[in-house]
Formats: sequence, structure tokens, C-alpha cells
Amino acid sequence: MARMQHDAITRPTPPASAAPWPRRLTRQVLIGGVAVGGGAPVVVQSMTNTDTADVAASVKQVAELWRAGSELVRLTVNTPEAAAAIPRIREKLLMMGVDVPLIGDFHYNGHQLLAGEPACAEALAKYRINPGNVGFGRKKDTQFASIIEAAIRYGKPVRIGANWGSLDQALAARLMDENHGRAEPWDAGRVLREALILSAVESAARAVELGLPAERIVLSCKVSGVQELIAVYRDLAARCDYALHLGLTEAGIGSKGIVASSAALSVLLQEGIGDTIRISLTPEPGQPRTTEVVVAQELLQTTGQRAFTPMVTACPGCGRTTSTFFQELAKTVQEHVRAKMPEWRISHPGAENLSLAVMGCVVNGPGESRQADIGISLPGTGEAPSAPVFIDGEKKVTLKGENIAAEFVALIDDYVETRYARKAG
Repeated sequence: MARMQHDAITRPTPPASAAPWPRRLTRQVLIGGVAVGGGAPVVVQSMTNTDTADVAASVKQVAELWRAGSELVRLTVNTPEAAAAIPRIREKLLMMGVDVPLIGDFHYNGHQLLAGEPACAEALAKYRINPGNVGFGRKKDTQFASIIEAAIRYGKPVRIGANWGSLDQALAARLMDENHGRAEPWDAGRVLREALILSAVESAARAVELGLPAERIVLSCKVSGVQELIAVYRDLAARCDYALHLGLTEAGIGSKGIVASSAALSVLLQEGIGDTIRISLTPEPGQPRTTEVVVAQELLQTTGQRAFTPMVTACPGCGRTTSTFFQELAKTVQEHVRAKMPEWRISHPGAENLSLAVMGCVVNGPGESRQADIGISLPGTGEAPSAPVFIDGEKKVTLKGENIAAEFVALIDDYVETRYARKAG
């Protein structure tokens, strides 16, 4: 009886995939058929770093990002050559079966490029413009209006993305002047945050005045600091009901970028703020661009927003686990299930919710393995050379010998095959 009670405690009901906190209700925007906001799941997006005019390189990278799980992909559109390449990129992607919405990233000359390349304006699923550099002085209003009119003409949504690094200087100067007249002046950081928010909100109001429906507007106010981002988006969310794009503007390289993005976005997501995210990682030399997609997916999955691929629980290792085999097995399992997900997503829906455990010794191995759908407890230093496998909380088999990795992966595949019904057809 004591053992049964222990098992009941160590194998709790798996958490629901939906977040336990209420999502902020925003207007829903359709971007090439992908719903953003309005209660839809938080959408993962990414951005290429190829020369957009290089059609072959851009097609290859967009396809890689899409296969990794990016649901929207943004490309720089900065020259007539880049604008002319967009329809060709779209056509080649569709020939490959890659039907991912493409977003055009415009700065300074978007009004000219959209007017000069109507095929580009048509092929893009959304335009991204920056109110801080869409135009300067007297030209700002006319150039902004030109882009909004193109969006209206072609039925496209627009992200109005204000950025700390390219803030509307006229607006910032105006707010600084107003601040001097306050009985209790704000600090400079608060004034600049206010300028960033007003830049986005006032630009959105102007777009609506010009005829762009509010249901075709996404806002973002990006900064590079964690606490500043949280403060800005809390304030922005309180002032509008537009769909919001989240992300640090320059997160950084490697672990710094991953940690900073996770620290900022997880707080906002847990407060129900954010409808689409991008992790703006600086690529490490030789590393794929797709890392930013994987990080975005894992952030959403670990915060309970969505499920993308089976998650592997694995211990960090200690003096009891001097063998590296459990590390190698954990890596093998993670790579295997991620590689299988494109197939499983179609043939075995729900497999993304599978929980796995690869543990390295007897201390926490059996307990963690019982809590997973499938878990293996490998022998630590000095332990008997056998590895019990637990399925749905019960010990089912013990693996030994040289083929443990292949046998455990086969057990995972069999579990997916039997537990998750295959779609008809």
C-alpha cells in the first residue's frame, strides 16, 4: 500500500498544454492565413540574414526556418533588387511546398519600394515599418501614408514597430520639453519609454484614420534591456488592444541572448501579454539561423503556452555519473524526436505532448522516469549495468548491453504509434 501511495505521488496528472493564466484579449490579425492575437496560440516568427536579392540563398534559409517551425518569416527589403526578388522567392518556396507567410522589413525607403515593385507588395503577407525612420520632417507623414495606402490597396496587415535604437527624435524632443514643465519631472528613461509607446500608438491611430482596419495592425516597442522591455509592454498592453509582437531588439549571442530573451518574454507571457514572438539571437559562427526558432518554441513550451515537440528531462550529472552515456542518450533522444515531429505532427497528432526522461543514476532516475510518459534510468558509477524503462509510470522492461540507445528509441516510436491515433488517409 505504501508503494502504491508513493507511485501516486510521484506521477501527478500531467499539466495542461494551455497556459494557466488568462491571455490578454487583443484584436486578431490574419497574416497569410496565420492568426495572430484574438486568443490564437502565440505565433513563432524569425528573420533571414541573407541578402534578399540572392534568391537561392534566401529561399534556402526561409525553407530551413520554416522546417524548424517558424510560422512567419521576415526578410529585409532595402533595395529595388531585394524588392524584385520577393515574388521570385515566394514562387520558388511554393514550388517546394513551403507555404510560409513572408514579411517585408522596410526602413527609410519602403514607400518607394512598394510603389516601384507592385509584385513585391502583392507577394508579401505583411509589411513591417518603423515610425522612427519611415520618413523625416515634412516627408514623414506622406511617406507613412504611402505605405499604409499600399497595405490598404493590397489587403495586407502592417506591423508598426517602434525601436529604442531608432526612436522618433522629434517626438522624443517634444516629450522632453513637456517633461521640463512637470512639477515632478520623470526620469529620462521613463520619458524615452513614453516616447517609444506613443510612437507606436499614435502611428497606429494615424493608420486607422487613413483607412487601415485596426484588425490589420500589429504593434511592437522593442528595447534591448530586460526590465525596460517588461515595463514598456506592460504599459503598451494597458493602452491598446492591438496584437503585440514581443522580442528584445538585440538579445545578444549565445547563452546571453537566450537567457535575456527568456527572462523578459516569460514574464510578459505569464501575464498574458504577447501574441507573436521572435528571439533575436546573434548567430554564433558556424551555427544555424534556426537556433532562434528552437529557442522560441522551447520558451513557449516550457511556459505552458504551446507544445511543439516532446520534451526530454535529463539530469545534469554528478560524481555518480562519471560515464557520458546518459548525456549521449539524452542528445540522441532529443534529436530523434525533433527530427520525427514534422512526420508525427501529421500522422500522430498529439505526439508533441509526449514527455521523456533520460536519467543517469538511481538517486532520482526511477522517480523522474515514472513521472514521464517514457523514462529510462541508466546505471550510475558502481551500479548494476542495467537500465529499467518506465512507461506510464510502471516499470515495463530492463535494457542491457550495447544496444540500449537503439532499443530505447524504438520503444519511443512504438509508444507514439500506439498512443497517438494515426489520421485517416
